[in-house]
Amino acid sequence: MFGSRLSLKSLAFACRSLGTLLHSGVAIKDAFRLTADKSVDPRLRRALSEVVNAISAGQDVASAMREQGEVFPDLVIDMVRVAEESGSLPEILVGLAEHYENNLRLRRAFFTAILWPAIQLVAAILIVALLIMVLGWIAESRGGEPIDILGLGLSGEKGAVIWLLCTFGPILGLIVAYQILSSTLAGKRFLDPLLMKIPLVGGCMRSFAIARFSWAFYLTQQTGMPIERSLDASLRATANGAFIEASRVIRDRVRSGERLTDALAASGLFPEEFLHMVDVAETSGTVPEALHRLSPQFEEQARRRLAALTVALGWLIWLMVAIFIIVLIFNVVIRAYIGPIYRTLEETGA
Repeated sequence: MFGSRLSLKSLAFACRSLGTLLHSGVAIKDAFRLTADKSVDPRLRRALSEVVNAISAGQDVASAMREQGEVFPDLVIDMVRVAEESGSLPEILVGLAEHYENNLRLRRAFFTAILWPAIQLVAAILIVALLIMVLGWIAESRGGEPIDILGLGLSGEKGAVIWLLCTFGPILGLIVAYQILSSTLAGKRFLDPLLMKIPLVGGCMRSFAIARFSWAFYLTQQTGMPIERSLDASLRATANGAFIEASRVIRDRVRSGERLTDALAASGLFPEEFLHMVDVAETSGTVPEALHRLSPQFEEQARRRLAALTVALGWLIWLMVAIFIIVLIFNVVIRAYIGPIYRTLEETGA
């Protein structure tokens, strides 16, 4: 109904506020109304107000949230539906709040770490564009040939525009393509398996997915959800296309009577150490509890890998800037100084 999905910040706020209010005994309809009144996000206010109206008309909470289009993610709606069936809505909402708050912290840490190197790269590109334009103006005013600082035949305003399009164009194109692909389930199923093959990136994505799977499986099993539905919801909770794609294979194997450990191993997505721990827990009948204990461990592992990825990405941007500057200086020296001297020597026959 309202189009775009809520931000992580709005989702965390809504889940935390609703969970706290319901835990203190506030009625569901009043909890949604109070959360809507406190929200600063107009999309969240409208969506929650519509949910209040739907609840007043006799609908359940999950169905009312589903009717808001893509405002609420599938994970929230699925978990709320399970919580309503089991009577654990406050606990589930608090768990979802912690989940989104953690994702928000990780995203902020990542962008903060790469912000300064990215600014330097953008500044270097803009400085080169300015040099191309200024040197073109100088050459035009003197009636001479402009200094080709890049060796690409670019000069003046037109050359500066071409340079900006050739540098920023691919970067913006990749960002837009990623946003489009990651916004749909089909796109994530195509993109995430490719990204997981990249060193550092793949390990980070895998650790986060396993941490989220473990967390969601524990919550869904605590509510008494059948294991097939629990696995499906937990794999979708990873928000990773590769894990979501493996859902059918894992569920089919469990349905046919295979052990959970073997079904997870068949996906090829879970590391041996995780499978060994699940195997031990399955033998003792404590898989949900074991995964609940493992989730923070894999999340911490994911944090360390994200930190390593951030450092590597920062150094990569620094390296790009350094190479960029060295090539620029080299071209300027060759074309502005050494080139004229060499031509003069040739003309004089020296």
